[in-house]
Amino acid sequence: MKILVTGSAGFIGAAVSNALAKRGESVLGIDNLNDYYSPALKKARLDLLKNAENFHFQQLDLTHSSEIRSLFAAKKFDAVVHLGAQAGVRYSLENPQAYIDSNITGTLNILESCRHYPVRHLVYASSSSVYGDNAKIPFSIEDRTDNPVSLYAATKKSNELMAHTYSHLFGIPATGLRFFTVYGPWGRPDMAPMLFAKSILEGKPIRVFNHGNMRRDFTYIDDIVEGVVRTLYREQSGSELFNIGRGEPVDLMRFIEILYDELRKGKPEIPPLQMEFLPMQQGDVPATWADTAALEKAIGYSPKTSLEEGIKHFAQWYLEYEVKA
Repeated sequence: MKILVTGSAGFIGAAVSNALAKRGESVLGIDNLNDYYSPALKKARLDLLKNAENFHFQQLDLTHSSEIRSLFAAKKFDAVVHLGAQAGVRYSLENPQAYIDSNITGTLNILESCRHYPVRHLVYASSSSVYGDNAKIPFSIEDRTDNPVSLYAATKKSNELMAHTYSHLFGIPATGLRFFTVYGPWGRPDMAPMLFAKSILEGKPIRVFNHGNMRRDFTYIDDIVEGVVRTLYREQSGSELFNIGRGEPVDLMRFIEILYDELRKGKPEIPPLQMEFLPMQQGDVPATWADTAALEKAIGYSPKTSLEEGIKHFAQWYLEYEVKA
């Protein structure tokens, strides 16, 4: 198949591109390589794909509608994995326009292109953030999601509505995946694991919000990739949504404890763990927990990586990457 992966220099996008290329698919990755975080990290992820003959990269901004439309016209894609977006809950408080441009306009351009140049399947990224501060856990696809607590979450909910509408009107087979706290090697530096690891190695206090009373459904990148790829190959008609997470919330303090221990194994001289306990941040929620039963039924989704194993892999990678960087 000819597959387009948007956001292919991103954390999940690069990993999905790599998996599809290894399967022998013809993969074109696009990314605008913006400076929300270091473009050097994005380019380093792409370097992992440079020896794959069936992967090609093109720097392209999703907001450039004519260029996106021309790309679809020229390449005649069989499927699209739309992962490109402006990420980050907290940054949406500082630069809301970036989220409207990338997440709303960018997704519209992908949907319009799928409308005029039909594909077998569009798989796109949503987020657990759409559940807002829902007190009912685990979060189910059947739960209401009309009370977002950040603009980022609002744009992701909008993407779901847009995809459903285009699927209904124009017959686009579309599946949205609500990602739950993805972590692992080559992760985003604005997310907790990378922020924590950096502070630990520098001997600085970790900033722990809500005074440590946080639980997250941490999901290892390999399990996420397996779920995305299986979903892409699934026969699909109409529009559907699924949660994709480990389905097992973890206390944030437990995550920090394991991460510190694993980093110390690789670098015994690191300073003692320090923490700065702070109130809850705007736009954040105290807990996430995915009900993944629907995805398990649909594609046999079953995460394999334990928290301990996942953090071990991440810590080993971070120590090596930190030395190179």
